[in-house]
Amino acid sequence: MDPLLVVVILLGVLFLLLGLSVWVFVSLFSVALISIAMFTSTPPLRILGNIAWNSSDSWALVALPLFIFMGELLLRTKISERMFDGLSPWLSWLPGRLLHTNVVASTIFAAVSGSSAATAATIGKINIPELRKRGYDDDLILGSLAGAGTLGFLIPPSLVMIIYGVLAQVSIGKLFIAGVIPGLLLSGGFMLYLVYAGIRWPEKAPAGDVYTWSDRFVGALNLLPVTLLILMVLGSIYIGFATPTESAAIGVFGSLLLALAYRTLTPSSFKEAVLGTVRTTSMIGMIIAGASLLSTAMGFMGIPAALASWIATLGLSKYLLVVVIAAFYIILGFFLDGISMIVITLPITLPLITQAGFSPLWFGIFLVLMVEAAQITPPVGFNLFVIQGVAGAPILKVARAAFPFFAILMGLAAILTVWPQIVLILPTLMRG
Repeated sequence: MDPLLVVVILLGVLFLLLGLSVWVFVSLFSVALISIAMFTSTPPLRILGNIAWNSSDSWALVALPLFIFMGELLLRTKISERMFDGLSPWLSWLPGRLLHTNVVASTIFAAVSGSSAATAATIGKINIPELRKRGYDDDLILGSLAGAGTLGFLIPPSLVMIIYGVLAQVSIGKLFIAGVIPGLLLSGGFMLYLVYAGIRWPEKAPAGDVYTWSDRFVGALNLLPVTLLILMVLGSIYIGFATPTESAAIGVFGSLLLALAYRTLTPSSFKEAVLGTVRTTSMIGMIIAGASLLSTAMGFMGIPAALASWIATLGLSKYLLVVVIAAFYIILGFFLDGISMIVITLPITLPLITQAGFSPLWFGIFLVLMVEAAQITPPVGFNLFVIQGVAGAPILKVARAAFPFFAILMGLAAILTVWPQIVLILPTLMRG
């Protein structure tokens, strides 16, 4: 059978299962086993165990539960609640005023959590009531929070980067460092839009509290512990002192020390952090195993090679190829979560990108941007549901409010495509 027709059939079955709300990992395993049984001569159950084990038998994946645990500790022990009080005195003078706390607090929390959903939920619970109480425009509150929450995937450490690094066999440490400049550029782009909105519609960001330099000094003290934790985690990787897995352990240790110092670590909060870590890690692990089985099945059938050959016959330029792939991921983002997008499609898209002359390291950051876009596009944009739950706002209102920030994401993706050295400059300077 024609490999392209097989792709259409398999994707149709996969989307049917997902549309019926079948769990993602069950859908992946089912489609993989069906395709191996129907389109190859290999007994599917014979390879199931080996592939499931090999997909999870990676030392780099140990960093995944550790970074998740670090973020859970910071969330459950309420350390992040100090961010709003710490940032407000420093940001209130900008046009857009305290709306900037959504972006800056998300940037800071992203650097110690690695999760987009955790970033959006944590900062949302703190900032939404405070900003609404001060009379800020609801669309700008929700949109900036939904957009800035995506920074949890781009600002290292990032769970998506860990998964991509393992699957694509790219250095996770270099991926982390490569995400720093794009992450700061994206954060800056969001803040520029809020400055424009504050100038264009000043009534949407009303003047409020007046802060003194004494307030700013106290605010800086509130931010100092988390800032030091960020420097410990990322600095240990950059100078070659620790691997990503070791830096994750450092981060967990630092989070525990902060929670103990603030006297917010209780048996209940510790139990919730552990259970949250187990649930998230188990979910991601099952998705990775299912996707590995599906990608193996596709390899047996020669689908990646056939698709690559077909796209090569189209004669697309390297930049047009990136546009096509970006559109492909945006459409997938309407139906799939970011992790599923990566593990399902990487066996097809990575060879195409490398054949076009792009670096796998650069593609990892580009792919993270596409995953971020998927977080704020309906109907399954996870950040939209997180903000909806925290704010009690209709999902379509949150999606509409997030659209300017989606446009900024796409703009940054275009910039990084034209100037990939923005991504690659810091990794080339790394030690080790």
